[in-house]
Amino acid sequence: MTLATLARSPVTREAPPAPQDSSLVAPRVARVEIVRDMAAAKPHWLALEQAGCFMTPYQAFDFLDLWQRHIGAGEGVTPCILIGFDDAGAPLFLLPLGRRAAAGLKVIEFLGGKHSNFNMGLWRADYLAAVTADDLRAVFAHLSGEADVVSLGNQPLMWAGRDNPLALLPHQASPSFGFSGPLQADFEALFDARTSAIGRRKMRKKERTLAGVGEVTFARAATEADIRRVAEDFFTQKSARMRAIGLPDVFAAQDVRDFVSAGALTPTAAGSRLIELYTLSVGDTIVATMGGVCADGRFSAMFSSIIHDRFKTESPGEQLLVRVVRDCCERGLHTFDLGVGEANYKSMFCDPDPMFDSDWPLTAKGRAFALMHRGFAAAKRAVKQNPALWNVIVAARRIKARLTNNSKSEAA
Repeated sequence: MTLATLARSPVTREAPPAPQDSSLVAPRVARVEIVRDMAAAKPHWLALEQAGCFMTPYQAFDFLDLWQRHIGAGEGVTPCILIGFDDAGAPLFLLPLGRRAAAGLKVIEFLGGKHSNFNMGLWRADYLAAVTADDLRAVFAHLSGEADVVSLGNQPLMWAGRDNPLALLPHQASPSFGFSGPLQADFEALFDARTSAIGRRKMRKKERTLAGVGEVTFARAATEADIRRVAEDFFTQKSARMRAIGLPDVFAAQDVRDFVSAGALTPTAAGSRLIELYTLSVGDTIVATMGGVCADGRFSAMFSSIIHDRFKTESPGEQLLVRVVRDCCERGLHTFDLGVGEANYKSMFCDPDPMFDSDWPLTAKGRAFALMHRGFAAAKRAVKQNPALWNVIVAARRIKARLTNNSKSEAA
């Protein structure tokens, strides 16, 4: 039975009575609610987080609440959060979804948009071990009448060594892989294992070259003044970099900048920041930046940038990456990830992780959208996984960007 069929069928929202000996069986979903307000979902959300549920840091309430306030609401996204409860009224799972208009349709997606590298639900541990595909179909059937299609992208097949429950439902491979790798207390041993002797010599030579220009410092922005300065330098660097390679700058919009800045200023219970900002500087000049989220022993990089043109041959981005990973090892973290999307530098500390997307029509109009979206994703994946073809596209973008930038310079 497909999700579309379920969506058109009557849905019983209350489950039958629990067996008398319920303490000896896995928890069951007694009811499912659709919550349309972040504040209303917050108590259940935090209850799952505080219980150590199965989730990624991108689905933390504080992260997505900031995203919804600064970006989602302005883009017309309205929360459509699915929460399942057990017989005692405690949350078993939460799916942080939102609804938006696209191509004349109502589409349900994960909250977080392009700023959430990995998308997943929040799952209580005891329910995670018992959930079935039939359970999930019944859950998503509650979206009948809410939208035309459910389109869930960038989902990891596994997270923290456990299977993602949504992979039990129909899905297809994502266009890109995620990238992650294990850490260890001895950074030098990790560095030696992940890199060649020649590569390490080249990196140390580049470090000496930078040191010859000025004092090289690595830092995590801590004060409000430092955070604001680092954020502004990142936005400037990113804008110049995107122009140079012919890609749109997703950080150009003021609402996105406000989200990043707010996340970097928001403290966490662990004494850090919701979005941590790292820098590599030569003298007073920031030559590379990296931002990411840290939770449950894992650092997840969200974004990075390098100063345009200057020090390019010294690979300041890779030098910063090495220092961030060293810092993560010293903090006792066990996993480091560089998000979704292929890039040569990611292989230094990370390996590819398979990802999947799900497109489930809920109406006849949604069926066409789902088919089109699946086809587009398959074509994009075919291109990205063909190195020769992908290199041609990257080169073409750079040439186009160079011609465009030259034309603008001449016009000025």
